[in-house]
Amino acid sequence: MKYTYSTIFVMLVVVFNVRAQKVEVPVDTTVVTSHTTVIKGKTIPYKATVGFQPVWNENRMPIVSLSYTYYKRSDIKNDENRPLLISFNGGPGSASVWMHIAYTGPRILKIDTEGFPVQPYGIKANPNSVLDVADIVFVNPVNTGYSRMIEGKDGKMPDKKLFFGVNADVKYLADWINTFVTRNNRWRSPKYLIGESYGTTRVSGLALELQNRQWMYLNGVILVSPTEIGFKFAGPIEVANRLPYFAAAAWYHKMLPPELQNKDLLEVLPEVENYTINELLPALIKSGYLSASKKEEVVNKMAYYSGLSKKTIKQHNLEVPKGYFWKDLLRDKDGYTIGRLDSRYKGMDIKEAGENPDYNSELTAWLHAFTPAINYYYTQELKFKTDLKYNMFGPVSPWDRNKDNNTGENLRNAMAMNANLHTMIQSGYYDGATTYFNAKYVMWQLNANGKLTDRLSFKGYRSGHMMYLRNEDLIQANEDIREFIIKSSAGINKGSKY
Repeated sequence: MKYTYSTIFVMLVVVFNVRAQKVEVPVDTTVVTSHTTVIKGKTIPYKATVGFQPVWNENRMPIVSLSYTYYKRSDIKNDENRPLLISFNGGPGSASVWMHIAYTGPRILKIDTEGFPVQPYGIKANPNSVLDVADIVFVNPVNTGYSRMIEGKDGKMPDKKLFFGVNADVKYLADWINTFVTRNNRWRSPKYLIGESYGTTRVSGLALELQNRQWMYLNGVILVSPTEIGFKFAGPIEVANRLPYFAAAAWYHKMLPPELQNKDLLEVLPEVENYTINELLPALIKSGYLSASKKEEVVNKMAYYSGLSKKTIKQHNLEVPKGYFWKDLLRDKDGYTIGRLDSRYKGMDIKEAGENPDYNSELTAWLHAFTPAINYYYTQELKFKTDLKYNMFGPVSPWDRNKDNNTGENLRNAMAMNANLHTMIQSGYYDGATTYFNAKYVMWQLNANGKLTDRLSFKGYRSGHMMYLRNEDLIQANEDIREFIIKSSAGINKGSKY
C-alpha cells in the first residue's frame, strides 16, 4: 500500500490532535430521561436526571463539578410535602454506585438472592425502591463517580485541602446541597440524608452544618453501617465490642457449640451482648491483674461465643484482632478465609498460614457485578455518554483526619436543636468492618441524656456491610426507610417543639 506525503501529513495531524485532546469535565449540565417502574404493585412514573453541578470559590469560579443522579416522581404536581432523600456513600473516596443501583434507587444490579454476582451482568427493576414515598438524589463527592476538580484559568487545580478531610468534606457538600435544593425548588420539602459507612460521618456532620450555616433543617438522618462518627473507640471498649460480631459470623459458618448453634441468631446475640457488657469489658479493664481462675473463665467463654480456640484467645491475651479472626475462624475446618465487610463470603488464600487474609473476598465479588452494571446503566438507560472514567473508588489522599472529628456530637446537637429531626441506624450482623454492636454503641452515645429515645432507632439484618444485597434484607431495609420517612414526617405541620 502506498501513501502520499500529504496523506501521511493528514494522518499525523489527526493522531496528534486525538492525543492532544482533553477529556472534558461537564461543569453544569443535565441529561433527562423518562421512565416507569412498579413499586409495591403500583406503577410509578419518574424522570431521571444525570447532572453536573459545580461548587464555586470565593471569586464565584467553579472549582469542582459534582456528578449526581436525581430521580423525581413525575405524577406529583405539588411537591411541598414530598420528601427528598439525599444519598452519599463513603470510603472516603467511594462513589454513590453502591446504594444507587443496589438499595433505594428504581433500578438495581442483577445478583442472586444472597448478593453474589451472576452473569450476564446488568440492571433490573427494583420493586422495593423508596421512590414511591421520596424523590432521591445520589451524589458523588470530588473524584468519585464522574465528579472532578476543575482546572483554573492559570492551569492549576484547586487545593485538595478544600475537599479531602472530615470537616472540609462537610463544608463544601453543604454548599452543594444548598444550590441543589434551591435549583430544584425543594426548600419546602421534608429533607433526609442517608449515608453508608464513611458516608455516616459525612451526613452526621452535614446535619449540623446545614442547620447552622445554610439554615436548612432536616427531618431525618439514616446511618447505614455507621463508622464511629467521632465517638472514641479504643482500649477495652473497642476489644470487647468485637465479640458479638465474632459470635454472629461463627454462627453463620456453624462454628459455635451445638447448644448455641441450634438457637436462632437473634436468640444468641442478646446473650453475647449481655456477657460483653457485664463480664468481658470489666475483665479487659483489669487486664493482667485478673486472677488466673477468672482469666481461664473468660477464655472459655470467649471461645464458646467466638468459634475460636482457647489457645488462640490465650495467645492474644484476650484481644484477638478482627483480621486474625477472618483468617483463623475456618482455618482448621476447610482452610477458607471469611470476608471483612460481609463475613458470609469466603476467600481462598495461597497459604492457610498467616495472620490476615490476602484480599477482601466480599469486595472482589461485589466489584464483579457493580462495575459493569453502572457503566452499562449510564450509557444505555440514562443516555449519558462521556469518556470520563467512572471512579468506583477515586483518589482522595491524603485525607485529613487530624482535625477534630465531632460529627457524632454535631448530629446530637442538631437533634437537640431540631425537635423534628429523627435518626435511624441500619446494620448487618455479619459486617466485620463497622460492626452492628459498634453501631448500637454509637446510638447509645447519641442518646447521652436519655431524651432522644423516641427519635432514635436501630435495625439489624442477617447480612453484612451492604445488607441490601441479600434480597430478603433489601425488602425489609427499604420498608424500614419507608416507615421511617412516613413516621418522621407525620405531624410536622404542628410545629417543631418539645
